[in-house]
Amino acid sequence: MNQPININITNLKPSATLVINERSNDLVKAGKKVYKLGFGQSPFPVPKVVVQALKDNAHQKDYLPVRGLFSLRAAVANYHQQKFEINCSAEDVLIGPGSKELLFLTQMIYQGELLLPQPSWVSYEPQAHLANKVHQWLTTKVENGYLLDGETLDNYCQQALNTPRILILNYPSNPTGSSLNKTQLENIVQVARKHNILILSDEIYGDVHHTGKHESIAKYYPEGTIVSSGLSKWCGAGGWRLGTFVFPKELRWLLDKMAVVASETFTTTSAPIQYAAVKAYEGGSEIEDYLTHSKLILKKIAQAASAILLQKNISHPNPEGGFYLMPNFNYYKARLNSKNIFTSHQLCERLLEKTGVALLPLSAFGMPEEFLGARLSYVDFDGQKALQMIKENPNARAESLAPQVIEGIQLIGEWITK
Repeated sequence: MNQPININITNLKPSATLVINERSNDLVKAGKKVYKLGFGQSPFPVPKVVVQALKDNAHQKDYLPVRGLFSLRAAVANYHQQKFEINCSAEDVLIGPGSKELLFLTQMIYQGELLLPQPSWVSYEPQAHLANKVHQWLTTKVENGYLLDGETLDNYCQQALNTPRILILNYPSNPTGSSLNKTQLENIVQVARKHNILILSDEIYGDVHHTGKHESIAKYYPEGTIVSSGLSKWCGAGGWRLGTFVFPKELRWLLDKMAVVASETFTTTSAPIQYAAVKAYEGGSEIEDYLTHSKLILKKIAQAASAILLQKNISHPNPEGGFYLMPNFNYYKARLNSKNIFTSHQLCERLLEKTGVALLPLSAFGMPEEFLGARLSYVDFDGQKALQMIKENPNARAESLAPQVIEGIQLIGEWITK
């Protein structure tokens, strides 16, 4: 018997990032040489003090408050105060099983048009479909590192004044690796305040800004910004599934509504994970040492990878944070077209077939299919080994820290120029 199905999911596909990870693993199991530059998982181990805290709290079995463990919410608030100058308290924090779930709840509850810079992370738009939310892609410019600017935002909002809107802003960006500076943030804030736009600032990569210069837009637009983050990127704990939202007091009503929906969906986040996360957010010398060295490693690899691509006329935004590059292969468009490669999906399929390098097509991030670009995640290396190497030798080169990444990018250059 045919079963009824929600029309919003009939054409929905699995998350592109998870698909490429599973496919890469299957190819490896089949004996293929694969350079896993498609999946954006932190290569670094969870800091030992945080792992120990998880062991010490493995016995915690009780349901915790829907909003999260109070001591964790207080630690998260203090973390954002100290690092990013966000005025908040434990009462302004909501804990969830990954920021992805909290992002979806926001889309489902907040009534308003969703605005997405083009390109944006792969799950924002599918979540909009699931939430039956009207959404609009906003074009970005190469000279801005494919990041949103205030002028573009204002021009769009002028078309329909007094329309409730929510803008998802992600920086350092997945997929570009570029980030927003103070002037750019202030320009966006000026427009957001003018049009009363709610900003959902996805700052999951904020603490892996390569030079530690990340600034939260909530510092400049406190009354209208929700800051999204979690343990997955800066703490290497993606599989732990712990996300955080920091709300302004003006949006306490939204936090309350999300907590109500959370009580009927995920109930609460894993108790042992929450207790361990307190240690992560309290910081300390070991955490700071971990962050300092991991950011240095990522910066070295990004710069080396960028140089190789530029030598082959593969342009991309300047990598400033996270672990992504967005190579643009349009310089070779005629050559690629002659090989029946007309889309980013076809480009990535052929690359994987011919070189073993796994990338994600930019069409998964909201870019037109004919834009011959990809997202490259430079994380296919042993993070624990790299941390040890950089501590022993701060001048260690990317080739020794991440040989698989460098080799994979060199293969891309060789294949595209042949």
